[in-house]
Amino acid sequence: MLDDPRPEELLVAIARLLREDVVPKLSGATAFQARVAANALDLIMRQIAGEATIDAEENVRLAALLGQDGTTADLNRLLAARLREGVVEAALPGLMDHLWETTLAKIAVDQPGYASIAQARAIRAARQQERKAP
Repeated sequence: MLDDPRPEELLVAIARLLREDVVPKLSGATAFQARVAANALDLIMRQIAGEATIDAEENVRLAALLGQDGTTADLNRLLAARLREGVVEAALPGLMDHLWETTLAKIAVDQPGYASIAQARAIRAARQQERKAP
């Protein structure tokens, strides 16, 4: 177990330092680069915070699609190989849902303020309800 401060706390502190203390003292390209660095730290935080859950959910979907267990990386390689070889086609039940869910999860981490993500999730939920309806 690591001592305090935790890595996540350090990332937050560094991002805050950049935004609140460093950027206001800079201008032009240097200020822009400092803001980019602070945003990169935020991205790292979101990746750390969501990594286990996102990976576990992706792994469950991949295992169901492929009918076998493995690491998420191995299952992704297997899915790609089967798609490339034509063993699996886009019409495979669950494949498009998996690809959408994986893509939306990645966008939520990379660009959480992306305006269309909420709309895309709502559309997906409505379509899933339509498919369930008799």
